[in-house]
Amino acid sequence: MSDDRIHPIVMPKWGLSMEEGKLSSWLADEGADIGPGDDIMEVETDKITNVVEATKTGVLRRRLGEEGVVYPVRALLGVLADRNVAEDEIDAFVGTYDVPQASGRGDAADAGPVYEFIETPSGRLRYAKRGESGAPVVLVHGFGGDLDNWLFNIDALAEVAKVCAFDLPGHGQSAKALPDGGLEGLARALGQFMDGVGFDAAHLVGHSMGGAVVANLALSAPERATSLTLIDSAGLGHAINGDYISGFVGAQSRRELKPVLKDLFADPKLVNRKLVDDLLRYKRLDGVTEALSDLAASLFAGGRQTTVLAGPLGRIECPRLVIWGGEDAVIPASDAYAVDGAVVEVVAGAGHMVQMEAAGKVNELIIRHMAGS
Repeated sequence: MSDDRIHPIVMPKWGLSMEEGKLSSWLADEGADIGPGDDIMEVETDKITNVVEATKTGVLRRRLGEEGVVYPVRALLGVLADRNVAEDEIDAFVGTYDVPQASGRGDAADAGPVYEFIETPSGRLRYAKRGESGAPVVLVHGFGGDLDNWLFNIDALAEVAKVCAFDLPGHGQSAKALPDGGLEGLARALGQFMDGVGFDAAHLVGHSMGGAVVANLALSAPERATSLTLIDSAGLGHAINGDYISGFVGAQSRRELKPVLKDLFADPKLVNRKLVDDLLRYKRLDGVTEALSDLAASLFAGGRQTTVLAGPLGRIECPRLVIWGGEDAVIPASDAYAVDGAVVEVVAGAGHMVQMEAAGKVNELIIRHMAGS
């Protein structure tokens, strides 16, 4: 029988392919009072290192996980409980907790392919889908990114929605040839992807360049946007860190790329070796350099954004949420206030990849926004 006074702290599942993670360090002591949003521990995966935040209120009664040890997803690492819960009740909870097998594939939600592909007029696109019920949601990454930019968000959103994240043309494992028309072409590709997965309309969530993509679709085909969430979005002002864009496009080695990637995060520790190596592997694929160079020339010519959509976005009826990392070093946080009538949330202590650095907060904001749309 469940006891709502006792809450497990488990190895999180970040992203579709994660099966295990290393408990890097505890960030809270046993006996500490914990509330939602408080940092509990730091976890390292094969992709990134990030902080696990509490979602419940209580006292950290047990720290079971050992620092430096690798655990399967959903393994019990600690116990959060009311102060008046007896020690023998905690013992009983720990003793009866069903620890998953090391494979991390212990439930039906993990069944099926991690990634899928779909043929569209804009080429073959890779995507991931999660969630069986609720309104459709589409997540669109930014310049040089891929669907794994949403690895801290897709499963949380899938608890209340049917979620798809996909690689834009020229990115990830999608076709490397770009559709004609720059930003408009990418927006058409988004619409074609929605057609292919059967979404007539969806809550559109875009990060950075992906924000400009979803905004463009909402302006050209407003019936397709149930709501808009723009995260550190391009297309709201002219200013951009041109050195980041040129540095990312031109980097051909770890030594060149790593310092560029630090502009993405308020916490430079998030730029680990795996992240750098994955991006270098992508950048060395045939057609990627040409695609990124063409996009940069079209969207960020002369170190400035060439397309500004803030004015038209202020006049549409679609509910709009703008989320920004307060320490964004790529696009200034002042752009968050450019869209008249939008709800604005600036997250302190986070950078351009706020959906990674403050995933719990961002997920909460998106879910609340969708519920009110």
